[in-house]
Amino acid sequence: MKNIKFTIFYLLLLSIILLFFSCDKKIVNENEKWQVVATGLNFPEGPAWNNNGTLYFSNCYGGWIGKIINGNLDTFLTASDSTFQKTNGLIISDKGDIFACEYGIGKLIKILPNEKNVIVLSSGYNGKNFNHPNDLTFSTDENLFFSDPKSYGKEKLDGRIFYYDFRLKKVKLVADSLAYPNGMAISPLDKKLYVSESAKNRIINFDISESGFLGNKKEFIKLPGGDPDGLEFDNKGNLFVAHFGTGTVFIISPKGKILQQIETPGKKPSNLEFGGNDLKTLYLTEDETNTIYKLRTNNKGCK
Repeated sequence: MKNIKFTIFYLLLLSIILLFFSCDKKIVNENEKWQVVATGLNFPEGPAWNNNGTLYFSNCYGGWIGKIINGNLDTFLTASDSTFQKTNGLIISDKGDIFACEYGIGKLIKILPNEKNVIVLSSGYNGKNFNHPNDLTFSTDENLFFSDPKSYGKEKLDGRIFYYDFRLKKVKLVADSLAYPNGMAISPLDKKLYVSESAKNRIINFDISESGFLGNKKEFIKLPGGDPDGLEFDNKGNLFVAHFGTGTVFIISPKGKILQQIETPGKKPSNLEFGGNDLKTLYLTEDETNTIYKLRTNNKGCK
């Protein structure tokens, strides 16, 4: 009996110790510092990591898409009449194909990286070009959601979200009347679509139907003082938010609680992406310093 009581006490004590340390462990350690990956850019956005160790990104006002491999920066694709004018958000499929929001003309495009061939998936909706396609994410059924903002203002509700169906090769309008929808990501926990509604300084989420339509819009968190821009989830369901204007990356729990605030080197962090061999490196595009940075985290990103 004495041994049983001792065993129970020991297990209880061990559980308390483990709980204490697990709660105390930060997602980003305080001694971690941002490291420069590439600089001298012109409004970088849309970092996208592929499975072969390459980081692609949009150099929005520079007229080209770049790539970084083994620490070396190269121009991947230059803007032209036959390719694109300006790209913003990028995302890469498991096959290595790059999908991009082309906001110069207003298109959704696909880029074959080996051939550097650009394919227009959709030029618009109801006979008109998209406004300014901004960011995109794969749906759980491997189709694409992308945001299409227009005017900026709390009362200017002309932003939209579209869904591109690869099988049907067509787009559907799945949400509208939004105040500058921007970055987006799908939670690994509740499978909802989270969207930065930048002009209202908040992040909202939607339920996703089987056909891709969005419903039950709710405010997840409000972050005043700047614009929530790029979003990225880790494997625990924590949401990383690039807060444009305040120089902050917020880490928010699945319940909407701010867990950490990470100061960025400039006031205009725009987009985020997990990469590295273990997917624990957070890449950040920053538009005041026109630089791409990286930071080690303790959690993996979702791919």
